[in-house]
Amino acid sequence: MRIDAEEILRLVLARLDDMKAEDTLTIDLQGKSSIGDYMVVSSGRSQRHVGSVADRIIEDLHKAGVAARVEGVPHCDWVLIDAGDVIVHVFRPEVRAFYNLERMWLGNRAAQRAG
Repeated sequence: MRIDAEEILRLVLARLDDMKAEDTLTIDLQGKSSIGDYMVVSSGRSQRHVGSVADRIIEDLHKAGVAARVEGVPHCDWVLIDAGDVIVHVFRPEVRAFYNLERMWLGNRAAQRAG
């Protein structure tokens, strides 16, 4: 059975919360892009924290039967997890500020902040 985008999103957001990721933002891509239904952008406090958060998400996706592609390990400044319908970016704060994906994808539109 294939897990749907909303369930993947719930799993990812729960793990980000469990792992104390910071400033988590969900961007709804439905009808706007073919790359996925949701993009989640979050921050870890250090490279080690970013790596731990990403590892936990990847592990939980695997347990749920979701094949995810991962980039950015072992450096862990920016880890990208492509879970198909949900794309997750976990950054160190400085790297997140530099790339500013939120601005690129949102412009003036609002996003859903976790918490």
